Amino acid sequence: MADRLTQLQDTINQQAEHFCNSVGILQQYSMPTKFPGFDRIGTPQPHQTQEEYATLFATLIARCAKDIDTLIESLPSEDSSQELQVASLSRLEQENQDAAEQLEETVRQGEALLQRIQAALQDIAQSQLDMQNPAAPTIINTNLNPHINFKQENFGTINTIPSSNSHQPPDPSPNSMSQ
Repeated sequence: MADRLTQLQDTINQQAEHFCNSVGILQQYSMPTKFPGFDRIGTPQPHQTQEEYATLFATLIARCAKDIDTLIESLPSEDSSQELQVASLSRLEQENQDAAEQLEETVRQGEALLQRIQAALQDIAQSQLDMQNPAAPTIINTNLNPHINFKQENFGTINTIPSSNSHQPPDPSPNSMSQ
């Protein structure tokens, strides 16, 4: 949306267009006047549309003038001094700083809550894993940092394919499986 001065300028331009159009309509529908030395006879236009146009442009001009008055009244007065504007700006700046501090505090609280939720989810996931494999020994996490967990895995239950060379992993290709 434009500022008030731009709105005022646009409304004044619109008012000028209304005046120009109304003068054009008056010229278009006016009765020709005979001048001495000219034999040309003009044909009169119907007069009923002239009254409609007169009413239309009178309404448009009056409405536009009212809008101009409203916009002029909404402009700041001359009583608004430099000191009042500075005071208003400083008040708005203080409100902005207060809102920024409140936002920062809310973000800190949100981050703390997120850490607690992540720690709780991690505990739930660990409990579910422990319940699925109760024979696997686990190390209890005594670390205060909830982001680092240690888990001891039981490698005795891993299925392996016997091979002739114990230092090389088995070949997973289909040719080696058929042998």
